[in-house]
Amino acid sequence: MENNILEKAKRIHLIGIGGTGMSGLAQLLLSMDKKISGSDNNPSIVLEKLKKKGIQIFCPQREENICKDIELIIHSHAILPDNPEYKQAIEYNIPAISYPEAVGCVMEKKKGIAIAGTHGKTTTSSLIVSVLKTAGCSPSFLIGGEIRNIGNSEAGKGDLLVVEACEYKRSFLNYRPEIGVVTAIEEDHLDYYRDIEEIKSAFRDFINNIKGLVIYCADDRNVLDVIKTVDKKIMVSYGLNRGKWKAKNIKFSKNTSEFECLFEGKKEALIKIGLSGIHNIKNALAVIACARYLNIPWEGIKEGLEKFNGVHRRCEILGKSGGITIIDDYGHHPTEIKCTLKCIRNMFPDNRLIVVFQPHQYSRTRFLLKEFAMSFSDADKVVVPDIYFVRDSIIEQKLVNARMLVEKIRKNGKEALYLPTFDEIVEYLYEIVKKGDIILTIGAGPVDKVAHSLLKKLRKKYGIKNVKKV
Repeated sequence: MENNILEKAKRIHLIGIGGTGMSGLAQLLLSMDKKISGSDNNPSIVLEKLKKKGIQIFCPQREENICKDIELIIHSHAILPDNPEYKQAIEYNIPAISYPEAVGCVMEKKKGIAIAGTHGKTTTSSLIVSVLKTAGCSPSFLIGGEIRNIGNSEAGKGDLLVVEACEYKRSFLNYRPEIGVVTAIEEDHLDYYRDIEEIKSAFRDFINNIKGLVIYCADDRNVLDVIKTVDKKIMVSYGLNRGKWKAKNIKFSKNTSEFECLFEGKKEALIKIGLSGIHNIKNALAVIACARYLNIPWEGIKEGLEKFNGVHRRCEILGKSGGITIIDDYGHHPTEIKCTLKCIRNMFPDNRLIVVFQPHQYSRTRFLLKEFAMSFSDADKVVVPDIYFVRDSIIEQKLVNARMLVEKIRKNGKEALYLPTFDEIVEYLYEIVKKGDIILTIGAGPVDKVAHSLLKKLRKKYGIKNVKKV
């Protein structure tokens, strides 16, 4: 951003500070000796943690929270122009920028590593952070998920900054990273993008902003379409079928994956990661390509991948009671659902798998209704609550509903049930579950509440049994 408005500002207020990205940014700015305040409409543990770090927190959002000596406003994408604090800031002529614009400003003073793609951003970003920290690089990072035992953000002592680069509203075009990763390109955010061609155009612009190395998945057809149109870039590819970096002789156990890592056909190392699933093998290859470009030794790479503890809400085993295992995942796109279910089915091949899927956003559900309905082939039963409302119009809410998805799942030969509320789902599951069942809650909304509530009821009945996280 011209003249880096964030660098000059000393007192900064964040509207929507309770969000994952915004809370992380607040802590990063605090480490840069900025005086930070922020607001949110919903009390949370996140806000309490920020208070303890010395950040002034307002809840709820009111116009009187904005004073004239604030030098810069940063707002999340969820903040609309009619927000009382935003309106007051405009009234006082206080400059205002969005979250991705602010992250772009921070990246100007760092060596950025930006991970983009329809799927795999959080896990790939987290794996990179694990490798960099293990290798002693002390990176800063802003990630859309909570790395176990680390968190979603940190202000490191080194010059590296790892960020997730979201394509929604072309947010990632605010970044000019030294290294950029593109994991996958599919149809998503169709409330904003016209079609897949417009999405590919946005990714093309993102790649053109990368100053150094472009790392891309050569197994993805849409990614290859974009790569063919980009000139004068240092590039390296990865994949299982194509790419300079490949994985061979893959072996899965219940909680880990092992493979031989090859570069241009030559074996480089035997890699073990504490994650299961083909998609995570690809994520690891992207991380290896990044780490080798940064001259990180193999010992650091192998240790960083193997000791990785995973990310909350990414195929996370929450607990087990009465022989019933409860798992939660953030997946909210058909491809993500398929990958997660395949991964769980490989881990528990003979168990009944009951999936509670909360559709995230009416427009996404409508645009991808057919694909969603076909994504539950590895499930034995699917339970669907009402769609989670996010930035949809009244018209959009009238065009699709959860019952329509359930009907289509049934037409694909799967047992499916619509129960509108979480309470109804918990009571239903509590009545039907039996020893050996696997319960998966999946979605980007608060569907994990079902998992936690059910686990609490089961533990009250059967007692607590600790399980190893995967």
